[in-house]
Amino acid sequence: MNAANPALLRRYRAQIFAATWLSYAGFYLCRKVYAILKYPLKEQFHLDDVHIAYPWTIYLVAYMLGQFLAAWLGKRMESRRVLTYGMCVAAACNVVLGALVDSHVANVFAWMCVTMAIHGLSQATGWPHNVALFANWTRRSERGTLFGLWGTCYQLGAVAGKGLAGFLLGWLGMAWSFYGSSLVLFAITVLFVVLARERPQSVGLSLEDDSEPDVPPPVAGESVPASSAPLPAGFIGSIVAMGCIYFGFKFIRYALDSWSTLILVEQFRMSTTTAAYLSTAFDWIGFLGVIVGGYWSDRIPGARRTPVIFWMTAGCFVFTTLMWLVGLSSPVLFVAMLGLIGFTAMGPDSLLSGACAMDIGSRRQAALAAGVINGLGSIGPIVQEPLIGWLKQTHGSQAVLLLLVGVVFLTTVATGLLARFEHGRV
Repeated sequence: MNAANPALLRRYRAQIFAATWLSYAGFYLCRKVYAILKYPLKEQFHLDDVHIAYPWTIYLVAYMLGQFLAAWLGKRMESRRVLTYGMCVAAACNVVLGALVDSHVANVFAWMCVTMAIHGLSQATGWPHNVALFANWTRRSERGTLFGLWGTCYQLGAVAGKGLAGFLLGWLGMAWSFYGSSLVLFAITVLFVVLARERPQSVGLSLEDDSEPDVPPPVAGESVPASSAPLPAGFIGSIVAMGCIYFGFKFIRYALDSWSTLILVEQFRMSTTTAAYLSTAFDWIGFLGVIVGGYWSDRIPGARRTPVIFWMTAGCFVFTTLMWLVGLSSPVLFVAMLGLIGFTAMGPDSLLSGACAMDIGSRRQAALAAGVINGLGSIGPIVQEPLIGWLKQTHGSQAVLLLLVGVVFLTTVATGLLARFEHGRV
């Protein structure tokens, strides 16, 4: 074992950082297309707000179920292999969606729903297995800062996905909004296969961590990092509690991500392309929140994450309330509040589903923890999609924003209780 080669270890750590960052950014590049195309899809297929929510709701249900499948696969397959399959299938699904948009086959909308279900399952491999690879190559004391930087992948991936979809929509039409993201993800998949390695032991290295003893690699011939070690005391209860809290973060995130472009188009009478660019404020400012939250949590003794999660969530409640009160009065205020909510929501979101999931158990349990937390949290997006579609159609956008205020308030209370519980254990 070549444990004492810091230059080689740094090189492989840089490779895994780049490979996993690009992997999850690529997943987001593909998944953001549908939200941008809601308005033109409504017009082409003559749908209302309730019906346009169906394909995305189906995607979200499949994504939620896929999180638990991905957690199960994490104990039976290498994360690198699971991610390679997931990226290929996700890219292929967007190719099919692009073909369906331009086709004249019978029941085309039903086929879109089927494709979105497969897309959701494939996308579900992305988070838990990229988190698992990240955990394999990092120490607990550095994860907040490093994951804060790494976590920018889903903000910048979303920015790129929305921007690319809006640009290709205006240039080549709806089908190419889907095709373009697929081409990029296929290219990223090739690069990922070249750069990514499962763990330091895969290349004859080791990464010591005083707070988490290194686990020996599997014996020769085993491709699965299976471990028969018992789960830590309170492991299941903790990840279930975090998953329930994560429900609120994913509700608000996906609600604004899914509906902000449509609200900008209809409320302020702007083009879909312009609205797509403006809606990226949520992600542009949000990625700064991920960096700040991660760095802040590493500065607290013991690398405690929950105080940071609570205070940033409290800020999110303030800005969500302001959006409800004044956000619909002008596009400038709406976009400004969108960015500030992104900053204060993305930091806690990344910590809870990333650094906390890695810290709660061993490196070998990171995929399980991340899968369960993200799986339970993913019920939030499922609930919001049809609920907001109905609420927007029957009561208007103001009622939608009031709903978001209520969800963030309850989430703030829950994160306060989590921080207090953790403080009591120290």
